[in-house]
Amino acid sequence: MRKWTACLLALLLAALPACGRPEAETPRYEATFLTLFDTVTTIVGYTDDKAAFTEEAQFVHDELERYHRLYDIYNDYEGVHNIKTINDRAGVAPVVVERPVIDLLLEAKELYAFTGGKVNVAFGSVLSIWHDYRERGIDDPLSAKLPPMEQLREASKHTDIDKVMIDEAASTVYLADPEMRLDVGAVAKGYAVERACRAAEEKGIESLLVSVGGNVRAIGSMDGRGSPWKVGVQNPDMGEGGPQFLCTVGLRDRSLVTSGSYQRYYTVDGKTYHHIIDPETLMPAAYYTAVSVLTPDSGVADALSTALYNMPYEEGLALVEGMEDTEALWVMPDGSLRESGGFAEAVL
Repeated sequence: MRKWTACLLALLLAALPACGRPEAETPRYEATFLTLFDTVTTIVGYTDDKAAFTEEAQFVHDELERYHRLYDIYNDYEGVHNIKTINDRAGVAPVVVERPVIDLLLEAKELYAFTGGKVNVAFGSVLSIWHDYRERGIDDPLSAKLPPMEQLREASKHTDIDKVMIDEAASTVYLADPEMRLDVGAVAKGYAVERACRAAEEKGIESLLVSVGGNVRAIGSMDGRGSPWKVGVQNPDMGEGGPQFLCTVGLRDRSLVTSGSYQRYYTVDGKTYHHIIDPETLMPAAYYTAVSVLTPDSGVADALSTALYNMPYEEGLALVEGMEDTEALWVMPDGSLRESGGFAEAVL
């Protein structure tokens, strides 16, 4: 695990004990998993029944693990046709996949249209280049380099989402461009968290807080009687003496997702380059240091936080203000904050 992942876990857990207990005598239980979506998964609950919490946490883990395998772009799994399988057969043949893959890609296409192309799961040819250069730069900082712009421009010719051909009747996905690659990193975690939490709710689970790499989703309230889960919004610039959190928000059946330049990055010639790539410039987006989104659906929150990160503030604000029950907080490069009209109502 990279250092940034461990930091996310530490920061999230620092926020959770501060939220207080639903009742003084109610024990707090926590389960942590390190194998899902290349990040840290943490599940928290308050209950007098440890065995029940363990069962509930295991259920959520198993649901997430299923999605993890289906949405993986790096690894094969026996008996599973996943996103990697689709990429491996680009331009060759359609791939029969399970319904959750179809559903994810259909929603991703809708989000592409809704955000004006600011979040694009067909952008993998560009993102894979940045990923490779970033990994090499992290492993060997003295030799870190930026990808050549010519290489990025050539790869960007193979990002037309309309060439992601989905046949729902046959349950197949086909990439019509042999040089195209899917990368669902901007949508998959949130989508999986949302579906896993909905499955938990259908099972009768009434109160849990689930975080997958900082994608936070609250099931019910903290105490089962309406008290909100209290989650800190991380300060992306915790300089000496700076606050750890920008604010604390209350969540009930709602999600909080943050995209930030402090999460995954590497350094070239003394300058940091993060992982959120602007589809227009093909370079790391430079509008903000972090964007946080509050909305009921964790999948929408995940995609929207990336899309907003790639938009000027006025454009992003207009998008958020046009959405129901959705708020956002932007951290500008100078450290100042901007927020949508109703964000303050969620702050505790």
